[in-house]
Amino acid sequence: MKNGILNDLKIEHLEIKTLKPWEKNVRTHSKKQIRQIADSIKTFGFNNPVLIDGKKGIIAGHGRVEAAKLLKRKSVPCVELGHMSKAQKRAYILADNKLALNAGWDEELLGLELGELANLGDELDFDLDITGFSLAEIDGLVESLSVEEDGNPDCR
Repeated sequence: MKNGILNDLKIEHLEIKTLKPWEKNVRTHSKKQIRQIADSIKTFGFNNPVLIDGKKGIIAGHGRVEAAKLLKRKSVPCVELGHMSKAQKRAYILADNKLALNAGWDEELLGLELGELANLGDELDFDLDITGFSLAEIDGLVESLSVEEDGNPDCR
């Protein structure tokens, strides 16, 4: 332990019915987003554990828990963050949700990555919208990479 913070995290599978949603969870999840999370879990596995406090209160992962319920799962992987004070938990819940939103995208690199995935064709055993990007967004990002020819488009 350094500065009162645990460095070793232990993943434990807990029954969903024993977990308690945070009573002041300010983050919302639409039915569509819960379905997207569920599809992601089906495709890639449950790779991001639910963060809980010492009383099995959900700190982060409300959407993942709802998606697991949709998938009829009985348990989910959890990591207990029992070292946090109530004030730290409250602040961390906000930070965990907001800090990811503060990131941007390198749209050229994103378009290249989506284009390369799209070109894998039959090698993919999933649809690209599993990434959370709509097909229209993917098309727009990939098409934005096309280099236009110099000159007047009316001249042939």
